[in-house]
Amino acid sequence: MNQSKTMYAAIIQAKKENRKLLAVLIDPEKIKIAHIPAFFKKIHESIITHVFVGGSTDEGNQLETVVKTIKQHTKLPVLIFPGSHEQITEAADGILFLSLLSGRNPTYLIEQQVQSVAKLINSTLEIIPTGYILIDGGVETAVQRVSKTQPISQEAETEILHTALAGQFSGKKLIYLEAGSGAKKMVKPEIIKKVSSQLQIPLIVGGGIKSKTQLNAAFNAGADLVVIGTAFEENEGFLEELKR
Repeated sequence: MNQSKTMYAAIIQAKKENRKLLAVLIDPEKIKIAHIPAFFKKIHESIITHVFVGGSTDEGNQLETVVKTIKQHTKLPVLIFPGSHEQITEAADGILFLSLLSGRNPTYLIEQQVQSVAKLINSTLEIIPTGYILIDGGVETAVQRVSKTQPISQEAETEILHTALAGQFSGKKLIYLEAGSGAKKMVKPEIIKKVSSQLQIPLIVGGGIKSKTQLNAAFNAGADLVVIGTAFEENEGFLEELKR
């Protein structure tokens, strides 16, 4: 493993030092292989620190090809963000071992995880247990459709907090508040602040972040790592705003 057992430790260290991290989320169904080299030249000029690869579906089975190509063009840590147990490749450095805590569908709470063990039991991937909490971002997301679960309302701040803490208490190493791909609204800074102030593990926030102002709002509210995907897909000029 290229980044063996170091990625989570690095995230923890960054949190201790209040260094904010930024991940680009690449959907294997949406990126063209030929476009990866040019895209990563722009990424390397930006403040991006991590690469997440995955999506709710991967009907073209492109995950492994995309990850292998990305690894040829970057030394940034590459983590799988799986939509199912089938989205696993040894070509990556690690995997976010997701449990969908906001829903009550056992398939995405534990069944997908059980089915992934055959691939992971002898894997060299760094496996990071992650509590995944879907927050209402104003649109129906692919996660909702695939998982057949509903997001938590942004008005239900206590429920969001308690779900995040339940994840921490049950041993998750990361909590991920996600408004969903293509969200019209990001997770409210007040929610991020409320969760981060009581959480003792790193907090990831994603979905609906389309500007540097929104990115800074998430960071200032307490997000340790922010994930941006759709905004880069729709407007690569956003990367220009995030130059180092």
